[in-house]
Amino acid sequence: MYAIIADGGHQYKVEEGQELAIDFREVSAGEKLTFDKVLAISNGTGDLKLGTPVVAGASVLAEVVRSEKGEKLVVQKLRRRKNSRRKTGHRATHTRVKISKISG
Repeated sequence: MYAIIADGGHQYKVEEGQELAIDFREVSAGEKLTFDKVLAISNGTGDLKLGTPVVAGASVLAEVVRSEKGEKLVVQKLRRRKNSRRKTGHRATHTRVKISKISG
């Protein structure tokens, strides 16, 4: 069984027991999150429900595992022939959740 959910401008294909990193939220480990924007849901036997735009009554329940930082992105800016260089970095913060139940 899997579902396709929308959260924070991203779409994720999730299954029960799967861990995934979503955009950062101010929640502590062990709290429950509910995703109500379920775009599609399948029970694994080939039966697929598509939403217009969301599936009515469907939801995905997840448990927060931890907050973490993503990998470092290096940003380099160079202006040729001007002796101007700038090197900076960025690490996005994510919330790791574990999908516990898909209903709908």
